[in-house]
Amino acid sequence: MSVSRFSRPLRFTAALLTCLTATACATGADGRSDNAPRGPLTIRVPAEAPTITAALERARPHDLVLISPGRYRETVRVRTRQVTLRGTDRNRVVIDGEGRRGNGIVVTAPGVTVENVTVRSHLQNGVLVTGLKRGDDGIGRGSDGYHRLDPVADPPLDGFRIRYVTAANNGLYGIYAFNARRGTIEHNYASGSADSGIYVGQCKPCGILVRDNTAERNAVGYENTNASGPLWIVGNRFTGNRVGMTIGSDYLEAFTPQAGSLVVGNLIADNAAADTPEQADGGYGIGLGIAGGRDNIITRNRITGHPRAGLVLTSAEDLPPVGNQVTANVFAGNALDAAHVASPLAPGHGNCFTGPVGRTVPADLATAMACPGRTTPDPGGHTLPTTPPAPPGIPFLDVPLPPAQPQLPGAATAPATPVTAPSPVDPADIAVPAPTLLADRSRDRR
Repeated sequence: MSVSRFSRPLRFTAALLTCLTATACATGADGRSDNAPRGPLTIRVPAEAPTITAALERARPHDLVLISPGRYRETVRVRTRQVTLRGTDRNRVVIDGEGRRGNGIVVTAPGVTVENVTVRSHLQNGVLVTGLKRGDDGIGRGSDGYHRLDPVADPPLDGFRIRYVTAANNGLYGIYAFNARRGTIEHNYASGSADSGIYVGQCKPCGILVRDNTAERNAVGYENTNASGPLWIVGNRFTGNRVGMTIGSDYLEAFTPQAGSLVVGNLIADNAAADTPEQADGGYGIGLGIAGGRDNIITRNRITGHPRAGLVLTSAEDLPPVGNQVTANVFAGNALDAAHVASPLAPGHGNCFTGPVGRTVPADLATAMACPGRTTPDPGGHTLPTTPPAPPGIPFLDVPLPPAQPQLPGAATAPATPVTAPSPVDPADIAVPAPTLLADRSRDRR
């Protein structure tokens, strides 16, 4: 009796000891050990793994998780470095939060690529990339308050790539890079975000390229808080939001003040849409706002159609705007083209404007703050003219879904490629964009 009672546990213990001292213990359905040496694999969902989560549990560095069309009702957590997560059809591979789950895809491992999928209807974020691993999947800013960063306990995630992703109807951010660096965010579409479509925050230096994205019908198209250069925001379409884009410093996050973004070749237009989530009403009708930022270069952008102001330069509490250069942009159809409204407490210095500019605050902005302007104190105490209150918005889940978006070339067959740090952008190589930049991806088609 005693033998039969204890023989099975003893066999289990012996097997466990063998497993702990061996390199290969977990065996998959094909009879091969999951820990045995092998080359990169493609793991197909659902043909070889029933869910994306199950596929990622099997994945090792350099593997490709390839997802077939369908609705996937799961929060996807990528914890294995250098994995590629890819849909075979961007518009039909849908990670659906159903208005119930917090996040769509959470990446906390370096060198990961997320591409060619739709992520929609989450209460917090569509895609979150972060080195902040403590607490609620490293949500950081925006969910349950603000988390001050300890760079020793939470070093930044190093290396990522988010491309050909459609992020729609998410309660905070569509694509959110927080405490992450040396990454690329390109060819994405974000709409219906109750905070911002694309957000880069809390990195210094960032080494991040934000390129060829479309953000529309969000509270804010693009947001950058305490994210410092090198950081390149190039050739994007930020149109039809409540606010086009913001760059700022905030004491509630680490790495204050923000500094050193290059904003070049973007279309920032008509950001006063009512059919957007009801937030950011204090900035409603503004194209680009810089609050307490330093040494940012804003050049060769097309900034048009804003009923409040095309570009606003201001303070953030006692953090002044310092050394920002606004040059060679095209302004048209704005109530004000540019405004310097820093507070007398933090008026700043060294900010300068050149190039065609129409109505401004103060009225002599173009001459009083002409570039190079490195030693001229800025005027303080000016305010924007009073405008009508922002119209009521709509719930983020009610924002109409976007049109079909372009596919990643060769999505079903192309091998995974490693993540590399983006190359620096020379603004001299970038022209002012046409008014129709990326119009084929927009709901407005113009």
